[in-house]
Amino acid sequence: MRTTVTINDKVYQALKLRAVQSNQTVSALVEDAIKYQLLEDMEDIEDAKRREQEPTESFDELVKQFRAEGLL
Repeated sequence: MRTTVTINDKVYQALKLRAVQSNQTVSALVEDAIKYQLLEDMEDIEDAKRREQEPTESFDELVKQFRAEGLL
């Protein structure tokens, strides 16, 4: 699929330089970056689902605990 993306000029210059240095196209680098971000998001979602059953503490309780331990 073909699309148009607006990229800051300096970022695009750095991207083009990286493409030349790595013998890849700008499109390939952009696609790889997007895939990486999507995979990272999926891992975060999976971690959150695995941790759903963990006990939670309120922020106020956590602050109290840190103060009691001299961390704040």
